[in-house]
Formats: sequence, C-alpha cells, structure tokens
Amino acid sequence: MVDSSNMTDNHEAIELLYRGYRAFTDQADRLLEKRGLNRAHHRILYFVGRNPNGSVADLLDALAISKQALNVPLRQLISMELISSQRAQNDARVKMLRLTATGKRLESRLTQAQSALLDSVFEQSGSDAEDAWLEVMRLLSQSHEA
Repeated sequence: MVDSSNMTDNHEAIELLYRGYRAFTDQADRLLEKRGLNRAHHRILYFVGRNPNGSVADLLDALAISKQALNVPLRQLISMELISSQRAQNDARVKMLRLTATGKRLESRLTQAQSALLDSVFEQSGSDAEDAWLEVMRLLSQSHEA
C-alpha cells in the first residue's frame, strides 16, 4: 500500500491533465464520430501521417500497443481507404503504410483543430509557457518509456 502522507499533493495537476486532454480531443472526437471512428483511429492516422511509408512495426513502436490492439482499427482505416498498405520492395513480409489523399485531408483537419487550440492556449499563457509545457510533456513521456 502506498503511504500517501509522503506524496506531494498533485491532485490539481492530475485533474487539469484529464480536463485538458478532454478539451484537446473534443473537436477531433466529434469529427471522427461522424465517420464512425474513434481516438484509436486518430492516433493511427496521426502517426502514419508523420511517418509516410513506415512499417507496421514502426507504427506499433510509436503507439506502444500490441499487434492485436492495432489490427482492427488499422484494417478499418485501410478498408475506408484512409490508409494504404503496400509490401516493401526489399522484404515482402513488411507492410509499408501511408495516408491516402482522403486520409491526408482527414488527418490534416484533425491536427489543425488541435494545433489551433494549442496556439490559442500558448498565446494566452505567455511567452515561456510553450517551452515549459513541451519540457513537461517530454519528461512525462520519457518517464513512461523508463
């Protein structure tokens, strides 16, 4: 059992992280829902868009999920012609993924909505806020990898 008397009270930070994430994903969630998609699909679209012609293994690493967790949403995105999958020329066992033109448009709309929200929040919070936030997020993501 964790001795909470020795812990720093981070309840406000935790609550704000949850609420901030909800605000960050809200508009994208609504756009995805219109297509019968969800956040799992969004993450796949985002990382495939950032790594065109990356392999399925690259995507698994980026998302830190199992093949089983990736299988259904990736197949749906391929069947909806939002992502294309082609065998690598040098190794037919490797599938290379990239966004289709339709997938690029959708991913761009999702990312633009989130980027605009971040731009607005960083503008409101002052000149050093973005750098500080990026450092906090960098450290937080590294603690997960450790």
